[in-house]
Amino acid sequence: MTGNFDINSKLPGTKTSIFSVMSKMANDHGAINLSQGFPNFETDQKLKDLVFQAMKDGYNQYPPDSGVQTLREEIVKKIKTLYNKKYDANSEITITSGATEALYCAITAFVQKGDEVIVLKPAYDTYEPTVKLNGGIPVQIQLKGENYRVDWDEVKSAITSKTKMIIINTPHNPTGTVLSEKDMLQLQEILKNTNIILLSDEVYEHLIFDSEKHQSASKFTDLSEKSVVCASFGKTFHNTGWKTGYCVAPKNLMKEIRKIHQLTVFSVNHPMQRAYAEYLQTPAHYLDLSNFYQTKRDLFLNFIKDSKFTFTPSKGTYYQLLNFSRITDENDVHFAEKLVKKHGLASIPVSVFNINEKDNSQLRFCFAKTDDTLEKAAEILCKL
Repeated sequence: MTGNFDINSKLPGTKTSIFSVMSKMANDHGAINLSQGFPNFETDQKLKDLVFQAMKDGYNQYPPDSGVQTLREEIVKKIKTLYNKKYDANSEITITSGATEALYCAITAFVQKGDEVIVLKPAYDTYEPTVKLNGGIPVQIQLKGENYRVDWDEVKSAITSKTKMIIINTPHNPTGTVLSEKDMLQLQEILKNTNIILLSDEVYEHLIFDSEKHQSASKFTDLSEKSVVCASFGKTFHNTGWKTGYCVAPKNLMKEIRKIHQLTVFSVNHPMQRAYAEYLQTPAHYLDLSNFYQTKRDLFLNFIKDSKFTFTPSKGTYYQLLNFSRITDENDVHFAEKLVKKHGLASIPVSVFNINEKDNSQLRFCFAKTDDTLEKAAEILCKL
């Protein structure tokens, strides 16, 4: 038997993730990798020691499916302090296998065949495939201009009787923009008196710059009552490979999310949850991150100030968009490939996230790297 039989793919148009493509290309060509979003420096040794201690203490079997109680309680404290929203640790928080699983469970729990889900483009590349897997219909709205602002009138006009969910991401990957308080209030008004669920991807909540404040959906009373907020320990604490995140939502929404979570992974790495629970007891571990990453952003931008690239400094995340229109009129995918193969530096072309692959001559660079890595990358950019 050869196995050559027809398969009716559920996602026929889905290609290999651009992150995987560019990282592989970087490896193949020995390039500096500023493409995929992960730090190239170590996790705090204290946090690693806490994981090891949890292992030695015997926390090596399944934890509760919703997550370790002490960790959920620490998350409650954090959100109450930062956003003045009190969630119930027992019924409104679930620890997930990274934020991606939280997003998957939230979409799968609520989106049914024929439901419409509004997605703001450019968008992280798991949103729409998950909507489609569940029979939903992504309704794409392009963010406007090189600064990628939301046209809320267009969002409001896109809402129909079939709209089940709106997905937002702030701070925003890949653009590094953030939603303001005004933005969130407009969204709250749009969703008022509707049954539309807001899925708020806030994995970069602690990476926000220039005295801006993160405007979590949890912070807005009416909005929080219909919101699922997803977060990531991996993005926050420099250990994306640990794949640990969480989501918070009102009890009636979380009840449905937990059904999917239970059938998807059941539970998440036990010793790491124990470690995070203790590590969160020192708020400086996450409150100091904005200054840490803003310093890296500023260093990177200072290194390339004499290059031909143009930019608006990132407002959040650990990504910086650079416009290369003064260097070449090539499309961004071709230029990104050439940058890897000929010059030894990997980035992400932004057009792949846009409607109809709209090309603004921009590449995304991850600056969650050691200072010497950023300096070497900048040397390449300044020679172009």
